[in-house]
Amino acid sequence: MSSKVSVPSMKSPKKGAVKGRKPKWFAILAVVVWMGISSVVGPLFGQLSTVQKNDNSKFLPDSAESTQVSTLSAKFQAGATDQLPTLVLFEGAVDPAKVAVTNAFLQTLITKELVDSKGVVLSDNSGKAVHLVLRDYLTPNTPLFAFASPDGKAILANLPINSAQATALLPNKKPALTGIVTSIRYYVDQYAKSSGLESHVTGIGAIFADLFGAFGSIDSSLLLTTGLVVAIILIIVYRSPVLWILPLFSAITALSLAGGVIYELAKHNVIALDGQSQGILSVLVLGAATDYALLLIARYREELHNHESRFDAMKVAWRGVVEPIIASGSTVTIGLLVLLLSELTNNRGLGPVGAIGIVCSMITVLTFLPALLVLFGRWIFWPKIPHFDSLDEKLSGIWAKVANATAKKPRKYWMATSLLLIVLASLATTLHANGLSTTQSFTTRPDSLVGQEHLLKHFPGGSGQPTQVIVKESQVAQATATLQAISGVSDVTPALVTEAIPGQPKPPVKIVDGKVMLNVTLALTPDSVKARTLVPIIRTAMHKIDPAILTGGSTAVGYDIDKASQHDRNLIIPVILFVIVLILGLLLRSILAAFMLLVTVVLSFLATLGVCAVVFHHIFHFAGEDTSFPLFAFVFLVALGIDYNIFLMTRVREETLKLGTRAGVTKGVTVTGGVITSAGIVLAATFTVLGILPLVFLAEIGFAVGFGVLLDTLIVRSILVPAIVHQIGPKIWWPSKLQHEEVENAD
Repeated sequence: MSSKVSVPSMKSPKKGAVKGRKPKWFAILAVVVWMGISSVVGPLFGQLSTVQKNDNSKFLPDSAESTQVSTLSAKFQAGATDQLPTLVLFEGAVDPAKVAVTNAFLQTLITKELVDSKGVVLSDNSGKAVHLVLRDYLTPNTPLFAFASPDGKAILANLPINSAQATALLPNKKPALTGIVTSIRYYVDQYAKSSGLESHVTGIGAIFADLFGAFGSIDSSLLLTTGLVVAIILIIVYRSPVLWILPLFSAITALSLAGGVIYELAKHNVIALDGQSQGILSVLVLGAATDYALLLIARYREELHNHESRFDAMKVAWRGVVEPIIASGSTVTIGLLVLLLSELTNNRGLGPVGAIGIVCSMITVLTFLPALLVLFGRWIFWPKIPHFDSLDEKLSGIWAKVANATAKKPRKYWMATSLLLIVLASLATTLHANGLSTTQSFTTRPDSLVGQEHLLKHFPGGSGQPTQVIVKESQVAQATATLQAISGVSDVTPALVTEAIPGQPKPPVKIVDGKVMLNVTLALTPDSVKARTLVPIIRTAMHKIDPAILTGGSTAVGYDIDKASQHDRNLIIPVILFVIVLILGLLLRSILAAFMLLVTVVLSFLATLGVCAVVFHHIFHFAGEDTSFPLFAFVFLVALGIDYNIFLMTRVREETLKLGTRAGVTKGVTVTGGVITSAGIVLAATFTVLGILPLVFLAEIGFAVGFGVLLDTLIVRSILVPAIVHQIGPKIWWPSKLQHEEVENAD
């Protein structure tokens, strides 16, 4: 067979199309129904942030050792599990008189009203001032006092914020924690300036507040930036002043529908939503819905050349894209739902949140967008209006040249691209997905991070957040001695009946059910990766004394989350691979084609990880990667990356039935090249927008998906897959009968 493959011409245009008033009225009805739906769900999307839950300690299952300790510790320290330690650090010349003045300030601080960063009393959404007092948001009956550092250069105080109150909403519908910490910072800063001191507010409460503040921009900056990026790309793609509005409007409608459904489910605790999931939801829906819209519009434009009636053109176009859109959407949806197998509640929460977004995207694009397109008519494509009985310029463009090039020398192209991907994949071994501390999770330097660094200069790193070890009363002495002998442990003290106050008699040790809780202060920052490495050492040492001894606290929570993330990765990735192969096999009626596509996408994923390792460590200078990064990158890259191969191969199979395999591949690449590349650029751009949030994890996911999608779109789908199919020939459809029909169809 000759290696030269040409693109066959289009079929003769179909005349005698039905003008049809019925289709027009169905389209009008569909638009009216969708506008009604949007009016209901739109306002609910704006309230998504009010149903977020961002507490890391609630992510672990009940069986985790740190979770068990969290439950038991409440018996030793009333309200201990319901408080977020918020540390106020003063630096400067310290003497007993200044410590006394600072203690007096703390007693007045709790009587102050909640204010914004400029000291203005908070108001509700109507602009009316709301008088809320700080005392009402602190753990009740907890003594507040300040004490000097051993080096005499700093003063430290702990303001225990009640976690139940902190996660509630203020009258302005914002999370209370951010308002509380902002108020504390304002008053503390005023006192520090008047006293000649420098102040910082840190600790887990302040860190979470800064985290909430970062997620707070999801409702505004992230959504607006994503929409703007998509709009610009669509304008460039269509080179039309009006056409871009319809796919973007459809994508926003899909996001509103998804947001409304998720709001109701999260509000009634059916699913869990956190800031991370909400941020990913926005870019996922806008990216996926726009992708599906691009596919539909491209096929509709193609059919407008063949049909006099735009309604007939849409009918044919819809039938041509419904299968690949549903197949690709189902692949992503099922891949996301596999996250329900996760041990971590935040991962389990992302599964249904993302799945709902994808399903809403498919429904909207397959029902709302077609109605809009046929109602507006052909002029919506102006200035390049596709006329009946005109030629389609796509058949002679750049993608026709790319398709013919891979057809002529397939071995050269698949070997070269495979070698490139393998080289990049080899770099993936340098990825450091061992976890990040909370302070390493920011791309910026909020006050909580700066304060944590200054705290280490004057106090042990674990001050205010001790690791908790629960032992029998008879084991206290042995356990204490063993713990003190561990390198990295700064101090070990038992929990007391009441809080110890400097200068007053020490209260007795608290004993509950024959057990004592030891507070182990670490020399390292409690949320650091190095501190987490002490957890298994402490647990091993304690289990040698008694296997029933439990170790918990915030550091142990971080360690258990890392271990759960590794478990999830090892379980979920193989399940997703199996699901994808199954869907591809059913869609293409071919085991060999399904396996080939899966291998290419996995190779693309590994190559992306290799590039990420280089970029993250040597360009962005991130401290490392979160332990859940490989799993999230896999879910989005493989599930979304397979979309473009589905779009391509379903069209190739369709053309193969008419032209034969090799000619079908050339035709498939030619007619889908532009739209799939455009879709890839849109999806890459939307995920890259995650980088505007000051969080390392989202920036890493954004880059990984953005780069990976472009790699898959421009290299894997455009060159590698077509070249492999050309090399294998009709056997690619094994075991279907299509593998034997090359000669007949080619004739």
